[in-house]
Amino acid sequence: MESTLETPRTLADPTRRPLAIANWLLAVAGMVFLMVVVGGITRLTESGLSITEWKPITGAIPPLTHDQWQHAFDLYKATPEYREINGPAGMGLAQFKFIFFWEWVHRLIGRLIGLVFALPLLWFAWKRAIPQGYGWKLVALLILGGSQGALGWFMVQSGLVERTDVSHFRLSAHLLLALFIMAALIWTALDLRQLAKTGENRPSRLTRAGMFTAVILFIQLLLGAWVAGLNAGYVASDWPMMQGHLYPEGVDWSQGVLHAFTYDPYLLHFLHRWWAWVVVAALVIFARRVKPVDRRASKAIHNAFGTQILLGIATVMTGMNIVLAVLHQAVGALVVAAYTWGANVDGREKS
Repeated sequence: MESTLETPRTLADPTRRPLAIANWLLAVAGMVFLMVVVGGITRLTESGLSITEWKPITGAIPPLTHDQWQHAFDLYKATPEYREINGPAGMGLAQFKFIFFWEWVHRLIGRLIGLVFALPLLWFAWKRAIPQGYGWKLVALLILGGSQGALGWFMVQSGLVERTDVSHFRLSAHLLLALFIMAALIWTALDLRQLAKTGENRPSRLTRAGMFTAVILFIQLLLGAWVAGLNAGYVASDWPMMQGHLYPEGVDWSQGVLHAFTYDPYLLHFLHRWWAWVVVAALVIFARRVKPVDRRASKAIHNAFGTQILLGIATVMTGMNIVLAVLHQAVGALVVAAYTWGANVDGREKS
């Protein structure tokens, strides 16, 4: 396999197409971004548990007849979410079709990403068009994509038996892996674009400053995923105070510090709010570091986190307005993309 993907060729060989491969990877990254956005809609509409089976191939076709819809609805009726929440609320087949739609679209985009990645990869490999050193990276991205699908089902399973929602730990893993895949696609594409531009095969490397900033951003993304999974965004709708206090009332420390830091919605909401300013400081410093090398990447970082802060405040103050909440998740992904661009530029200069 490796010899097929990475047969050494000269840079002048016209069959090697780093720019075409880079554009393809950026298109796939755009699809992953779309999937993150639709995933946010799926979560906010409480649609994630509507499909109770994992059928990677046949599941691409939704129910088409009334009997098929009724069968899918009957399977959903066996879940705790329906028995304890939606059933008593009077959910009928029409309402079920609405939540089924969003989960189905979310899974369909995942299937399309798999095809859009795998088929061109086979084509480029067959044409021996993949530059040396990139074959294993593309295969690794393919494996990560498949793992994301399995992780998504693992997440859904956590809400089908004893819980009325999915585990916020599994939700965070699912979201963070999606963002990592998107970032890896962008990073690899930028390396290939640089190869096409200069003819030098010198992949960028993550610097210490880039790693430090990534850790700070990762913590905020993790906190955001936990806030989403625990519906902690609803515990306060004022800002900068929470329920009229800087530090919220209601934090439960009775089960220990670790439990509070991983389960308490008041504390996690509070941490997510204020860690955001640590992220802002880190990104400002990092963007200034990147600016002399690529002003566009620096501006992208500033624009992304600035918009994200405003959206976060607006989302809270509107009581988790669904449009703003979806935009908040979408721009969060753009912050990751902008950071990745800047980190690649920074690492390119140091490689």
